[in-house]
Amino acid sequence: MKSKAIKSILTVAGLFSATILFNSCGHSEAKKEEKSTAATVHSVEVFSLEKGMMSTKIQIPGELIAKHSVDIYAKVNSFVQKMNVDVGSEVKEGQLLVTMEAPELSSQLSASASRLQSQEAMYSASKALYDRLLQTSKTAGTISSNELDQALARKNADLAQLEAAKSSYKEIADNKNYLAIRAPFSGFITARNISVGAYVGPSGKGSEFPMFTLQDQKKLRLIVLIPEAYTSYLGEKNEITFTVKAFPSEVFKAKINRLAGALDTKFRSERIEMDIDNSQKKLLPGMVAEVKITFPATEKTFVVPKAAVANAPEKVFVVKIVNGKAEWVEVRKGREADGKVEIYGDLSEGDQLVKVATEEVREGSEVKIKKD
Repeated sequence: MKSKAIKSILTVAGLFSATILFNSCGHSEAKKEEKSTAATVHSVEVFSLEKGMMSTKIQIPGELIAKHSVDIYAKVNSFVQKMNVDVGSEVKEGQLLVTMEAPELSSQLSASASRLQSQEAMYSASKALYDRLLQTSKTAGTISSNELDQALARKNADLAQLEAAKSSYKEIADNKNYLAIRAPFSGFITARNISVGAYVGPSGKGSEFPMFTLQDQKKLRLIVLIPEAYTSYLGEKNEITFTVKAFPSEVFKAKINRLAGALDTKFRSERIEMDIDNSQKKLLPGMVAEVKITFPATEKTFVVPKAAVANAPEKVFVVKIVNGKAEWVEVRKGREADGKVEIYGDLSEGDQLVKVATEEVREGSEVKIKKD
């Protein structure tokens, strides 16, 4: 029994000693690690912050459209009588494109002309009667005032009916004039959806498609949507260059003529337009252009290498060295080009910034500057 008790006491004592030894080693290693971490000093390369002028270029797709383009529909329901143009035809302003016929319109015009003649006759008679009564009434006691007033009222009523008949006749005559459709401007017919004898009418009522599409191809518009980030650098008369797949080796030039002045709610970009002289009809509406736009610098800003800006989950920052210690300075990025980026923040010229900013260089940690 005594032997067993002694063995138990010795076992417990051994376990206790082992536990103390293990804990002692663990604390020793932790302290060594803490000392090692505290003693870590990063060696970094720095540069002096300066302001510079930065210009950037972007390449973005654009679309060429005709400066003037119109779908031509019939004003009144009718039938095509004669066509004078086809796809590809070059037309001049005012040139007759197509004539149509509407028999019921001719009947309405004849009936309206008859009503107009009838109202003219009625007005002439009532006016003549009033004039005679007015002349006679100058002799006292010949015509009563009531009779004269009735004659005047009849004359005025017939005049109103005459004016209404004239308006009705003019309306029908104007509608008949719409049976002859002329080109609103000079250009080219790029689409035709009718044939002789076809029934045509206003959009959605007589025709699903336009009779013709007319485009002025001698002047084109280049449409480009500029991302929001670049809109502040836009200005009228800025020059751009572009290429098209049909002429890959040729570079075309243009100037910005119009700015939308607002962002598209769908794409969050601003529409700009350039006028293109296409007198030789080399370019075609609908072509996609690869546009290069240069945004020149307008003022000096802080420009740093991209590597000097760190992107942490909580903020974008640069590392500034102050009295041998690292200081994180939150910044906002501007334009980027050729491995450099504009930055905006609480910085001054001459500040010493780390060339390659990382989160490993912690806020407030000591750093050692590498000598060139």
